[in-house]
Amino acid sequence: MNKIDQRAIDLLHYVTELSNRLRKVSSPDFEGVEDATNLESFCPDFVWALRDFYLTLEVDEQVITADEYLENSLRLKQGTNQSVQNFNLPRLCIKEFFPIRKCFIFDSPTHRKKLAKLESLPNEDLDPEFVEQVATFCSYIFNHSKTKALPGGIKVNGPRLKSLVLTYINAISRGDLPCMENSVLALAQIKNSAAVKKAIAHYDQQMGQKVQLPTETLQELLDLHRESEREAIELFMKNSFKDMDQKFQKELETLLEARKDDLYEQNMEASSYRCSALLQAIFGPLENDVMQGIYSKPGGHHLLIQKTELLKARYYWEPRKGMQAEKALQEYLHSRQSTSDAILQIDLALTKRQKEIEEAHMKAMAAKIEAQRLEVIQRYNLQMMEQREWLHQEQVRQMQMFRKYQVQQQQRALERRFQEEAENLNKKIEAEHRSLQNEIQDLQRNAASQDDQDDKCILL
Repeated sequence: MNKIDQRAIDLLHYVTELSNRLRKVSSPDFEGVEDATNLESFCPDFVWALRDFYLTLEVDEQVITADEYLENSLRLKQGTNQSVQNFNLPRLCIKEFFPIRKCFIFDSPTHRKKLAKLESLPNEDLDPEFVEQVATFCSYIFNHSKTKALPGGIKVNGPRLKSLVLTYINAISRGDLPCMENSVLALAQIKNSAAVKKAIAHYDQQMGQKVQLPTETLQELLDLHRESEREAIELFMKNSFKDMDQKFQKELETLLEARKDDLYEQNMEASSYRCSALLQAIFGPLENDVMQGIYSKPGGHHLLIQKTELLKARYYWEPRKGMQAEKALQEYLHSRQSTSDAILQIDLALTKRQKEIEEAHMKAMAAKIEAQRLEVIQRYNLQMMEQREWLHQEQVRQMQMFRKYQVQQQQRALERRFQEEAENLNKKIEAEHRSLQNEIQDLQRNAASQDDQDDKCILL
């Protein structure tokens, strides 16, 4: 307000504490203001605005600028006593911490009577010089104010400013000296830790969406891991902040490797669970049949092996069993080996007994068949004797019939011969008769012709 005087400077007493509260690097030999000069590259520009300024900007009857007025107010006194030191210390700190200093003066905005309504006054009712002073001030702030930066030219945004404030407050609350270097490291710690968490969350999200446990092969899981790992590292690099010596990136890689190992274990567990459930579903009915004694019979072990092979083929055909498929199957088959051996022993015992029964049965059947064969042979011989007797009688009968037939044939032949001779005789008689008739007719014709000739002679 009004002017720069000792009271106004004393109100900036916290500036004198900067040399005791801040340091640039975490060095054990830090001693007060001597190190404070190193802070000038990190401190912002110093702008002192004086409202309702009523003094004349003159020194020794020479017109000065507002900046010169500020520098004149910050001049040090000569001397070493305590009063002089108390006078000089805040001025010295302002000069040391803020190498760029600026001062703006503002006249009263309007007439004293209108100040009560200052908030609602239009710009036309304000003092033109005041309006010009405000415009100059705003132009400088907008055009010359620098973005707050940390060592290395790191610009401070809202989240980084929050981290810095918390770092300073926590250090001061502990009675420590806030260090610019440590502040940057703390900011890097916060940002990079958040970047690691974000990358891990992205990895978990991607793997959760892409991976369907159990995977058929380890390579399938590794391919998905590498793809998500690459995306996670890219996301970390995008959000990381001054990761010195790649400390946080290495931490991320370690966490991703642990995630991969955990996924591997989960994959193996999922595969074991899937295979166990699948084996129970496929081989469960077979176990029930075994318990019911269906395979406790001769040849039952062979039937059991055949059924097991069929069920194994069905198990192999089922998809998404994972990397524990063969191990789970072999462990299951091994666990059922004692049952298979027991069925084999039962099979061998029953098969041996069945063979003995079958051998006895075969012997009885052979004896029976032999008896039947002998009976058949005897019956056959008897039939043959009867047949031979029948054939003999039939031959005799045939011979008798043949002799009778021959006699009949001879009789028929004699009859045919007699008949033929009779027919031939009749034909001969008839031929001779016809010949006689023809001769008679010829004689008659000849006689008739002679008569005609005789008649003609007579007529002549």
